Amino acid sequence: MFEIRLYNAEYKLEWDSFIRNSKNGTFLFLRDYMDYHADRFDDLSFLFFKKGKLEAVLPGNTKDNTYYSHQGLTYGGLVLTSKLSTIDVLAIFELLNRTLKEEGIERCIYKPIPLIYHRIPAQEDIYVLFRNNALKIGCNISSTIYQNNKLKFIESRKSGIRKGANAGVTISESNRYDLFWPILNQNLENKHGKTAVHSLTEMNYLAQSFPENIKLYVASLQDEIIAGTVLYITDQVIHVQYISANERGKEVGALDCLFNHLINDNLFSASIFDFGQSTENMGNYLNENLIFQKEGFGGRGIVYDIYEYQIN
Repeated sequence: MFEIRLYNAEYKLEWDSFIRNSKNGTFLFLRDYMDYHADRFDDLSFLFFKKGKLEAVLPGNTKDNTYYSHQGLTYGGLVLTSKLSTIDVLAIFELLNRTLKEEGIERCIYKPIPLIYHRIPAQEDIYVLFRNNALKIGCNISSTIYQNNKLKFIESRKSGIRKGANAGVTISESNRYDLFWPILNQNLENKHGKTAVHSLTEMNYLAQSFPENIKLYVASLQDEIIAGTVLYITDQVIHVQYISANERGKEVGALDCLFNHLINDNLFSASIFDFGQSTENMGNYLNENLIFQKEGFGGRGIVYDIYEYQIN
């Protein structure tokens, strides 16, 4: 019924067009985004055709004897047309598993696309994972706001907004990643002993490649950037990729002012605002201070799951 083909550069235009018209794909699956770090991963992405027409794609990579969907992305999983049925997805997984077995792959680590990114329901793969005896090995929690049903900010967030307004904090869109990145990396170094996943060079490249999808908003005081956030913008979701403030920004409630503007001033058409994950170690560690801040803006739980199953 289905034909499986291994992705190569000849399929780039067809792949990208498919992602843009799928029921659950986002710009993270466009090849210019996936391939910016192609040197770090052994790509093994697949296209699935039915009667000569592309009906599904799977971004993926291999490492040792394991298939991942995809290690370099926050989420992966099968991207589908709206026409495919659950029976079709069962057939696609059967074909995928046969192909992986032929490649010597013994297990699959699968990160489904969270439901908030679906244009229409697309959890057929979750059902098929169950049929493949998949185990949930990770459960990361993100804090999400449905814009048409928002909760009120808690008092500490409101207090920060008042403090920032009194200090003269201003909010604007910016392209000065070079001024925000030192603030971000300093905080990450102090708290976690590491730097941002994306280097400044990579972030500038991605922002220039996807100007409608990746934006930096900053809080400033007397023309000095004191806080900021990088947003990943899709049809459904405004996703917070990075958040940080320097010491002055923390003192004057700059982030409270910034997110009050982003959440409440109707800047975007997307109906969901997602603060991102507050967990580490596959969800086994919860950063309680971080999630308290996000929940203080009205964010509530959406999970980013990770599954594993054996290739039989």
